Amino acid sequence: MVTSGWTTAPARAASPRRRGAVLERAILEAALEQLSTVGWNGLTMEGVAAGAQTGKAAVYRRWPSKEDLVADALQAGLPPLADVPDLGSVRDDLLELCRRAREAMFSRPGFALRSVIHECDSSQARRFQEVIMEGVVEPTVRLLGEVVDRGIRRGEVRPDAANPYVFDAIPAMMMYRSKMCASEWSERDLEEMIDQFMVPLLRPTRV
Repeated sequence: MVTSGWTTAPARAASPRRRGAVLERAILEAALEQLSTVGWNGLTMEGVAAGAQTGKAAVYRRWPSKEDLVADALQAGLPPLADVPDLGSVRDDLLELCRRAREAMFSRPGFALRSVIHECDSSQARRFQEVIMEGVVEPTVRLLGEVVDRGIRRGEVRPDAANPYVFDAIPAMMMYRSKMCASEWSERDLEEMIDQFMVPLLRPTRV
């Protein structure tokens, strides 16, 4: 009996077609990947579609422009700053809050966001500065206000410290030193900022 040397390969199951939130997440992840490898100028809608293994039309249906896509990708990727730390003292709460802000600043979306701003023209950069404000600065300021208010109730913080200038201090310093001094905000840097600047600033006046 003669047998054939050929064997029939098993049929490959077709991958399920992604839709809705699953497809959108894949597109946003592909956009972040493009930003981290080729930057703002090198990112194309075609490249994002290829990275997400979908068609270009699927990208354009959801995001009519590169700016819209990148803004949503950055917003979706930034670590959330939602919960107020409560570690028993204002000093420890502020330090934990700074760690969370650092995580957002130096996450992959955070790095991508800063590189985008450097590459964009001024009108485009304003769009992404809004992402920084909404995704990092404003949540940090809100949580800082809650930590300070709790410290006032504990008697650790002077009552007049609950003002916008104090609330702006940490995000302003972290953004400035990160951009102008290339600071990566080590644990020691954070501790020194809290111990040498924020705690003395907040401490009640002793009569």
